[in-house]
Amino acid sequence: MRFIHSSDQEEEEEEEEEMEMTAQQLSEYNGTDPSKPIYVAVKGRVFDVTAGKSFYGPGGAYAMFAGKDASRALAKMSKNEEDITSSLDGLTEKEIGVLNDWETKFVAKYPVVATIVS
Repeated sequence: MRFIHSSDQEEEEEEEEEMEMTAQQLSEYNGTDPSKPIYVAVKGRVFDVTAGKSFYGPGGAYAMFAGKDASRALAKMSKNEEDITSSLDGLTEKEIGVLNDWETKFVAKYPVVATIVS
């Protein structure tokens, strides 16, 4: 049995979050290649949502978010293609609150694997 010191674990988690990827790289994790995980970004943080494959995989209710930053769409509770973007411009205070609630759900449920860079 191996004991993990909390500082080692925290360090490991921090390292994972430091991985960076572009929106173009993110698009490769859209669920169409079964050998790759499925990623969805929220507010620039990339989550591995493979555990929710039935939702985010091909044919799933949220498959349109796979491989993309779904921040605006989540804030607006929209599945419209034009809303599936990282842009938060013009969102209402209520929509920002909705987005923050979604972010909290993602953080609780899925591991963060990267952050989006331009």
